[in-house]
Amino acid sequence: MTDDPDTSDLTAGGAIFTQLKALGVDYVFANSGTDFPPIIEGLAEAAAKNIALPRAMVIPHEHAAMGMAHGAYLMTDRAQAVMLHTNVGLSNGATGAINAACENVPMILMSGRTPVTEQGRFGARTVPIGWGQEMRDQTALVREACKWDYEMKFPEQIAPLLNRGYAIANSTPKGPVYLSLPREILCDPVSRADLSKSPPLAPVTGAGNPADIEAAAHWLATAKRPLVIAQRGSGDADSFAAFADWCAHWGIAVCSWWTTHLAIATDHPCHIGPDPNPWLAEADVVVSLNCLAPWWPDQHPLNPDARVINIGPDPLFSRTPVRGFRSDLSIAGETSLVLPALFRAMRDLPRDAAAVVNRMDRLTAASSTVRAAQKAEAAAQTAKGITKSWVSHCLGEALDGKTSTVFSELGAILGPMKRREHKSWFQEPHSGGLGWSFPAALGAQLADPDRICVATLGDGSYMFANPTVCHQIAEALDLPVLVIILNNEEWGAVRRSVVGLYPDGYAAKANEMPLTALKPSPDFSSTAAASRAWTRRVTRADDVPDALAEAIRVVQHDRRQALLDIAILPL
Repeated sequence: MTDDPDTSDLTAGGAIFTQLKALGVDYVFANSGTDFPPIIEGLAEAAAKNIALPRAMVIPHEHAAMGMAHGAYLMTDRAQAVMLHTNVGLSNGATGAINAACENVPMILMSGRTPVTEQGRFGARTVPIGWGQEMRDQTALVREACKWDYEMKFPEQIAPLLNRGYAIANSTPKGPVYLSLPREILCDPVSRADLSKSPPLAPVTGAGNPADIEAAAHWLATAKRPLVIAQRGSGDADSFAAFADWCAHWGIAVCSWWTTHLAIATDHPCHIGPDPNPWLAEADVVVSLNCLAPWWPDQHPLNPDARVINIGPDPLFSRTPVRGFRSDLSIAGETSLVLPALFRAMRDLPRDAAAVVNRMDRLTAASSTVRAAQKAEAAAQTAKGITKSWVSHCLGEALDGKTSTVFSELGAILGPMKRREHKSWFQEPHSGGLGWSFPAALGAQLADPDRICVATLGDGSYMFANPTVCHQIAEALDLPVLVIILNNEEWGAVRRSVVGLYPDGYAAKANEMPLTALKPSPDFSSTAAASRAWTRRVTRADDVPDALAEAIRVVQHDRRQALLDIAILPL
């Protein structure tokens, strides 16, 4: 397609996609409604005139649209757009906005607004839902999750508002923004020439205070027992590679407590696993690398003499009302910029080579012990049935050497599963908006078609994902994702929480814990098969490796979506 040289008027609704294209948006994940006629007319006009626009994706549920925008961003590092239907569509997308905000994922979220006028204007209310969907404050549904919001008042605001929203969404700390679109305004004309007149707005990119980075460098260079706890990765591909080398060069332990993005290869000698004990209790310098909650305050004692450095886009997590983790030094900036600056600042500092060798010997032994224990645990219980650890280990082996990404949502476990590459692992956001991993994998597969994208999730999370919708999307868009359900017929996370608080309580001793069972389990294979997916039910531990191998062959070579329903042991 070519750019449209026409300077005539078009509807404000039609102008939205034109401006999004100018901003570099690849996809608009849309769930349409009665507020969409001017937008749909604009798309049809663009198609007739061969005008280049972002791809308009028909997504049958709003939660899936939000998850796909999230997953596409994780692959491309470019913010995408979501367009929903008035307040009811926005309410269905609110959980996705909460997830995106928690993970600093930028996106432009839009929804129509029921017409303001009852008559006398083109686009005024016509059917009863125009009255039924009226709200005093529609934006309140997502305001706390968005960095910026506005309701468009005039058609000529299209370009400046989208420019502003896009810049704010992509500024440090990144996150979603929201624009409300009244139907009458979408129906009004706007000049194509005006779209190019709006001045661009460059996002603000934080890179850290140089003086604070120098201080952190000296603290770490002189530390005897340094520790990094990393939850949201170590930046882009270059900083990911440099981070691994830096840890080894200085002998720095790295803990992956509740990590949502991989920061270091699971088999790196500095990777001590998910448990910060006993490292936190003895560390003299602790780096909390983009960690919302770097440790469990009641279970993981911090060395009172330690100095704690918080690094991240928002190191104090200002959106979180209560967060009291210590921070002796707070460095705000994108990790892909702060970490390389830190590495450069330490490059010429004196290094106690003997002390580093001793630390590396200890770290290598400890990380090997952790991996051996994880592997032994994965294999030990297979006589009783299938465990999450066993599936995780087998999945890591099956994907080894293949360009792949695993999106885990209360599913496979990092540790027993070997992961090495940048963007090879993502876990559900700490906000806990379930149903995330399946649509996120769909969005990632759309953005990177040659990658193997795996959504591994519990049976409860699978139901939250609106699976009929997600499988329909996979078939409609030819997205060969692999879905692995770890099916224990219960809310396993709820059970763990109850047992954690009341280990000797009545619920822990009950044959069946109240409010946790998901029995009888649906035939999930039939749900997937309705959209022509390849499916298999697995009930024996010995069958897991072959089932995974066949499923990966189907998605990689047949280019067909696949589902494995694996019966795992309850906790």
